[in-house]
Amino acid sequence: MITLESVSYSYPRTGREAVSDLTLDLARGECVMICGHSGSGKTTLCLAAAGILEHEYGGKKAGRIVVAGKDVRDYRDLSDISSNVGILFDDPDSQLIFTTVEEEILSALERRGFSAEEVEERLARVLEITQLTSLKDRPPHALSGGQKQRVVLATTLALGTDILILDEPTSELDEQGTENIVSLLKDLKAQGKTILLVEHKYRKMADLVDRLVILEDGKIRNEGIPATVLEDEAARRILIPDFSGIRNGCVKKGGATPVIHTEGLTFSYGEGDALSEVSLDIYPGEFVAIVGENGSGKTTLVKHFIGLLRPGKGTVMVDGKNASTAPVATLAHSVGLVFQNPDHMFFADSVFDEVAFGVDNLGIPDREKVVSNALSSVRLSEARDLYPRWLSRGERQRLAIACVLAMQPAVLVLDEPTTGLDGSESREIIEILKQLQEKGHTIIMITHSREIAEECAARVVRMEHGRIISDICRGEGE
Repeated sequence: MITLESVSYSYPRTGREAVSDLTLDLARGECVMICGHSGSGKTTLCLAAAGILEHEYGGKKAGRIVVAGKDVRDYRDLSDISSNVGILFDDPDSQLIFTTVEEEILSALERRGFSAEEVEERLARVLEITQLTSLKDRPPHALSGGQKQRVVLATTLALGTDILILDEPTSELDEQGTENIVSLLKDLKAQGKTILLVEHKYRKMADLVDRLVILEDGKIRNEGIPATVLEDEAARRILIPDFSGIRNGCVKKGGATPVIHTEGLTFSYGEGDALSEVSLDIYPGEFVAIVGENGSGKTTLVKHFIGLLRPGKGTVMVDGKNASTAPVATLAHSVGLVFQNPDHMFFADSVFDEVAFGVDNLGIPDREKVVSNALSSVRLSEARDLYPRWLSRGERQRLAIACVLAMQPAVLVLDEPTTGLDGSESREIIEILKQLQEKGHTIIMITHSREIAEECAARVVRMEHGRIISDICRGEGE
């Protein structure tokens, strides 16, 4: 169904090949999972296989790509290719443009020329299988990251194409959401759909995958059935995260004053309470994981810590400051937030200038030393003169941490800091956070990964429907 023959590609204004001499075949009904470090060429491979590089991008191209028996150059345009291929990008926001979830899905169906009856049937079916029926009238921009991802997946699946190219379809989904998508993909594969899948959750996908392809620097490092590929230790570190030995014990609170204090915190976006009577104390030097299903209120909660949201009811105190009224710039001295998508933070022309922006904005002295120390802490000293968007996903994640770290907050809040990272990159991020904790920072991490929460954080706060349902401290010093 998809054939790549000696495919190479370089993006415009770059001399480096993003993929180099790739040859790969996908048969009907086969699921091939692509893995590798950030920057190894996974997304470029997806764009090539979908015909997007050929029809939408400049750059230098070589090789031949055949989709559904036809050279991609012989398709009229991407609309023509989309009759055979459905694609989900790794950034769901880039595919959401309409005012409601239902309109997003309908727009794709109506462009395909289905009858009114078939449109309604497909819409109802895909809303049900992606568990979006209750959200169909909600604006996509108001959804959580995982809910947005389900909307884009629903739009892709509604088209009913024989080929699915899915670039990290579960990266922002919680445990249950991931299991639901895996079950759905198994059903589609059984129907004969061909699936090209970029993912980092190999353990969840193991029963679905026929072949593994490990990319390294744009080339295929290893390829074969999973059991054979996993014999390679480097491949195993990429596919199966190991967080052993990271977790410290719980902080002994004694008579300490909380650095974060909420009491009766309630907040609404207008349709029911996103947070309801949340009371929470976090103490200096803690490493806390906040977990819960998509839409449970995790991100809404931490946005109150930096003044991006203000309480509808209740109290939020941050390092002794009333977060209900304190200016955002004032709170930024105490709390820094690393967003789920680090790319939303970047706009400067160099890594150094990106980190220096917050330092300059807050008037922090010793600019050169502060920025250099922040870059050193996240192992990016050698990248200081590079354009931020040239970095790999893992490097951009570390850069986002450096930007916040340079502003010298007592508390670092990270929203899904390992999203889109392989096993070894995820461990590197968590090791950096542990080192920052050991230097005296308080770490608050939102994560969908049960493994990361339980093996890396000494304290796990679980949320459900805008409430805290459990708060467990484990390890030494409990």
